[in-house]
Amino acid sequence: MSEMDAKNIALLIDADNVNPGGIDSVLTVLAELGQVNIRRAYGNWAKDALKRWGDITNRYGIRPHQQFDLTRGKNATDMAMSIDAVDLLYQGKVDGFGIMSSDSDFTPLVTRLRQDGLPVYCFGDKRTPMALKTACTRFLDVDRLMKGENPIASDNGASTDDVPDTVDEELITLLGDAWKASSRDEDGFARLHEVGQIAGNRSSFDVRNYGFKRLSELVRSLDRFEIKRGTDEQLYVKRLR
Repeated sequence: MSEMDAKNIALLIDADNVNPGGIDSVLTVLAELGQVNIRRAYGNWAKDALKRWGDITNRYGIRPHQQFDLTRGKNATDMAMSIDAVDLLYQGKVDGFGIMSSDSDFTPLVTRLRQDGLPVYCFGDKRTPMALKTACTRFLDVDRLMKGENPIASDNGASTDDVPDTVDEELITLLGDAWKASSRDEDGFARLHEVGQIAGNRSSFDVRNYGFKRLSELVRSLDRFEIKRGTDEQLYVKRLR
């Protein structure tokens, strides 16, 4: 993708609610969508807890937006960030969004942005409510992104720990249902790309949340599936049980 053709992506950060150390990993993922030309972080910068954001906003070209806590116990940051997101949407110059927060209050915003056909990648932690995770085009666990390594696979892709500690039954079901919905040959094999596409359409599923970089690596770690390379050099998958 050339610079002239690159999509314009906006990253909006709820600085009160996320780990600033993950910003590099977040920007790397958003490069899948295009150029992150709009970078804004929202918070009450008078708080000691946000001091770490000082150097990071300068280093990564993030524009800090000050939002005072107008009432004790109430966070006005969410409202300011949501208003700016909708403003960007209606200006019609943004092709996708990154929302960095673990706050479920952003669920209606994410849903609204996606209604206009824009991809919305969300970045939070393991405490992020399921409502926000499922509303996003993709949800990614920032802590796992920061680790950057596969915790359950060796260099040759073989499992080194128990898979159930990382991959739950819900994911197995999601992949199995996506395989069933895919076009399969007489031996029961479906194109892995199609399976992944269907799974992604049904959920905010992303293999990086499970410590893998590619869907093929994840599926190879599961004994319920078999992968083979076809004569067309594409990967195919079959559910065994």
